[in-house]
Amino acid sequence: MNDSKIIVSLDIGTTSMKVVVANAAPDQLSIIGVGSVHAQGMDRGVIVDIDKAAQAIQAAVHKAASQSNTEIHDVVVGLPANGLQIFSCQGMIALNDHSKEIDDNDVHQVMAASLTQTLPAEQEYIALIPNSFTVDGFKNIKDPRKMLGTRLEFNGILYSLPKSIIHNCLMAVRRAGLNVTNEIIAPSAIGQVALDKGERNFGSILIDLGGGQTTAAVIHDNKLKFATVDPEGGNLVTHDISVVLNTTLDSAAKLQRYYGQANSASASDSEEFPVKVVGQEELQNISAKYLAEIIEARLQQIFERLRKPLTMVKALNLPGGVVLSGGLAEITGIETLAQNILGVKVKTFVPDQMGLRHPAFAEGLGLVSYSQSLTEIDVIAHDVIMQRGPKIQPRKQRPAMTSSPEVNSAQTKARSLEPKTEKTSTGERFKNFWKKFFD
Repeated sequence: MNDSKIIVSLDIGTTSMKVVVANAAPDQLSIIGVGSVHAQGMDRGVIVDIDKAAQAIQAAVHKAASQSNTEIHDVVVGLPANGLQIFSCQGMIALNDHSKEIDDNDVHQVMAASLTQTLPAEQEYIALIPNSFTVDGFKNIKDPRKMLGTRLEFNGILYSLPKSIIHNCLMAVRRAGLNVTNEIIAPSAIGQVALDKGERNFGSILIDLGGGQTTAAVIHDNKLKFATVDPEGGNLVTHDISVVLNTTLDSAAKLQRYYGQANSASASDSEEFPVKVVGQEELQNISAKYLAEIIEARLQQIFERLRKPLTMVKALNLPGGVVLSGGLAEITGIETLAQNILGVKVKTFVPDQMGLRHPAFAEGLGLVSYSQSLTEIDVIAHDVIMQRGPKIQPRKQRPAMTSSPEVNSAQTKARSLEPKTEKTSTGERFKNFWKKFFD
C-alpha cells in the first residue's frame, strides 16, 4: 500500500517566490520539483501589490509543476512573523456521558473553549499549537481520544498576526488559482529542518536573513516562543554597494554574490576586481577589503539591533546558539561576524536535498517537512482556528497528515503568555514572557 502523498510549499519572499514539491511518505520526504522566480509586488517581507504577487506565484508554480511533472492545485503557505503575538490558552469541558470514549468532537470542543483571548481589532488567530491534555486530573496526555473521563482540559499556545498580512497572502495565492491547505508561521517551519531535536527542545535562535527583512526567532520546547523582525535585509546590502561604488544594482548584486565577504578583518586589501562605474568609460578597481567593509557595516547594524530584544528575553543564554538561514546567510564570513556581535556560537543551515542546497530554501523545505509531521490532533487544532472567523473563502481540504499591511512597527514585540490586567514596562513584559517558558 502506498501511503505517500504530494505536499507543495510556497515561500512568499521579498526577492523571490519559491515553490517546493515533495513526495511525502510517513518516514521519508523526497523533493521532486522546485520553482523559483523573481518576486513582484513585495516590500520588506509583506505583499503590497496582490496582482503582481499572484503573477510571480503563478510563474514559480508553473516551473515547479513542469519539473515535478505534477499538477499543482493545493499549497502550504509560509506567513511572515511581522506583528506576531503569542498567548497561552487553557480550556475545560465536562464530559456528560461517562461511558463514552473521548472523540474528535470532544477534543474540538475543549480546544474551542480555550480561545478566550480578546485580540486587538487588527489581529487574527492564525495557529493553535497543542501542549497537552488532562483527563480527570491525569496530566501530560498528548492524545486523549479513546479515553474515558468526566472532565477534559487542554492547554496550548495561540499565535495571531495582523489581518492585513494574512488577507494579502491568502488573496494573492488564491488569485494565482491555488487552494491554501495550511498556513504556517515561517520561523516554525524553518526550525523544523534547520534545528535538530535537541536544539528545538533545549532552545535555539533562528535568524533568517531575507532580501527585505531579517527575522530572529526563538524555538524552545519544540515551539516558537518569540520572534522579532528587523526591517533590513539583503536588498539594503546591495543598495549600499551600489551607492558607495556608484554602480548599478545589477552590478552591485554580482559583486556581492561573487566577491562579497561579511568579515572585513579576513578580507584581502591586495585582491582587487573591476567595477563598472556609472558615467565612466573605464572600469575602476576596488579591493576585496573595501567591499567587505561596505557589506559588514550594514550587517553589523542588523545584528546589533537584533541583539537587544534577544538579550531582553535571555535567548542568548540558550544552549543551541544561533542558526542562520535565508539568502544572505550564504555570504562568506557572516558566521564570524554574527558570533562576534552576539557572543554565542553561530552556524548556517544549508539543505542537503538536491536542488535546494542553498540557505534561501530553508523555509520552502521546512514548510513541507512541518506539514508532513502534523498529527491528527494538530489537524483538529487547525480546524478550530479556521472556524473562528471569516476567511477569504472556505478551505477545500484539511492540512497534510503524517499518514502521509504593512505592519505598523518594524519590530514585533513579545507578549506575555498570561493575560495582563495592568500595564507593565516593555522590559518587564519580556522578562515575564521568557520566565514563563522555563518555569
